[in-house]
Amino acid sequence: MKEYELSVVFHPDLEMNLDPALDKIKKIIEQNGGKIVKEENDGKKRLMYPIKGQNFAIYYYINVDLPAEAPAKLSSTFNITDEILRYLLVRADERKAKLAAKDKNPEEDDKSTEEKGE
Repeated sequence: MKEYELSVVFHPDLEMNLDPALDKIKKIIEQNGGKIVKEENDGKKRLMYPIKGQNFAIYYYINVDLPAEAPAKLSSTFNITDEILRYLLVRADERKAKLAAKDKNPEEDDKSTEEKGE
């Protein structure tokens, strides 16, 4: 399984009750063999240009682990989901993940340099 970043732009009318739309997205991911690693709600923001007649949207980011065939299935399902104005599913940058892990645990780097005798 590979890690992907899913960015979803939801319809602004869902601001008060986003949970059913999120549950629908999570269910689609899990039905296709995916596992949610991390979620982040970035809130309602103004769009640079109108999308489907909307000037505002709710931004939501999800990191998921997916099997090889799942991205195509997710894309075809998300294209016909009414709550989603736009989405973007891309492979996560492994170098960025390693750097973030290194920043979280700087003690491990110190230990490894001490073990090498440096």
